[in-house]
Amino acid sequence: MRGATGTSTAGGSHEDGAQRVPVGRRPDRWPVGWHRDRYVGEDSAVSTEIRSNVVLPARREDVVLRTADGLTLVGELALPLDREPVATLVTLHPLPTAGGFMDSHVLRKAAARLPALADLAVLRFNTRGTTSPRGTSDGAFGEGDLEALDLAAAMDLVADRALPHPWLLGWSFGTEVALKHGREHPVEGAILLSPPLHRTSEAELSAWADDPRRIVALVPEHDDYLRPVEAAERFAAIPGAEVIGIDGAKHLWVGERQAGRVLEEIVRVVNPAARPLPSVWSGPSPA
Repeated sequence: MRGATGTSTAGGSHEDGAQRVPVGRRPDRWPVGWHRDRYVGEDSAVSTEIRSNVVLPARREDVVLRTADGLTLVGELALPLDREPVATLVTLHPLPTAGGFMDSHVLRKAAARLPALADLAVLRFNTRGTTSPRGTSDGAFGEGDLEALDLAAAMDLVADRALPHPWLLGWSFGTEVALKHGREHPVEGAILLSPPLHRTSEAELSAWADDPRRIVALVPEHDDYLRPVEAAERFAAIPGAEVIGIDGAKHLWVGERQAGRVLEEIVRVVNPAARPLPSVWSGPSPA
């Protein structure tokens, strides 16, 4: 049976027996597996410019996903520090055979900022055969087909934790996984960053045509694979799809300006009440 486990979360004990770290204060004894350097308590408020490597306060937990074909995938769940999330991002990283992984910079920045700035839960994980500093997931690259089982395992965790209003957030190869397999799951919709539409067939794309869930594609002006005009033509197969061309951007969304624009668009879709995102953090000290 598929499932997911985690090393620790905040407040009480988890059904798997793991201790939870109390929110808002530092515990006297740190539970086994808890990352002390990733915990931020109620320190004095500070003002910090939000830049590339800033990690804002959140509850961060290493998680393990179990796929239906018996693989173990490694990941991380980030939650707002002192309140429940209003929505959830299930992230799907770029092509692992070209260096994509759960820490690819836009996804890492989403996890570092959006729990604090927009009350979002952010789940990141390495698909089969992918390595990052968090570890290596079992298995081998599945060309976007076997990754259906990886997405299913991630959605099992979402259900097990009762995480609210899940959205798929795919980047490049991750958009292919979202489009090919996302319709099978109870998600609010999908946000697609730099969709190449290489592995997604016309039939798989058109299958979303009668689906009321929202599809939003952010397409860089200078993308290496699919640019805004062509993207609008391809996504016309989904009448309700939003195709947003981003001026000056490239496939990898390099630089704080472009990454910040992506995060702003994500929040516009998922929790517009949190817009605009601030450029300065005033609160507990960032990590």
